Amino acid sequence: MAKPRMVALALIIGFALGGVAGQKLHAQSHPPAYVISEIEVTNPDAYAKEYVPLANKALADSGQKRLASGGRTVSLAGAPPASRVVVSVFESMEKAQAAYSSPAYVDARKLGDRYGKLRIFAVEGLAP
Repeated sequence: MAKPRMVALALIIGFALGGVAGQKLHAQSHPPAYVISEIEVTNPDAYAKEYVPLANKALADSGQKRLASGGRTVSLAGAPPASRVVVSVFESMEKAQAAYSSPAYVDARKLGDRYGKLRIFAVEGLAP
């Protein structure tokens, strides 16, 4: 009687471990998405006070990890970049798209468009 119980317990544990491993592999199969924002700020004070706090909160709540934000930027080839550049990473392209179409960010963006010209795009990264 004990042997069938041990076999059943081993099967249950095996299925559980397999399910956890499968979820981790599935999560790793999505390549990250890098979002690049180029911003020509036309009203620095209003941009910093009104748009930035709302946009930062909306994007952070959506899973954004900021890699670079407004630091020194140099042109290596082609046209010079905008006056402000932000580089972020999301877990996937779908999460990046969801973040930038979320109601909280869309509301913030209405202010951003009043105080600057924004160009934002995403590029799919290499799978880990």
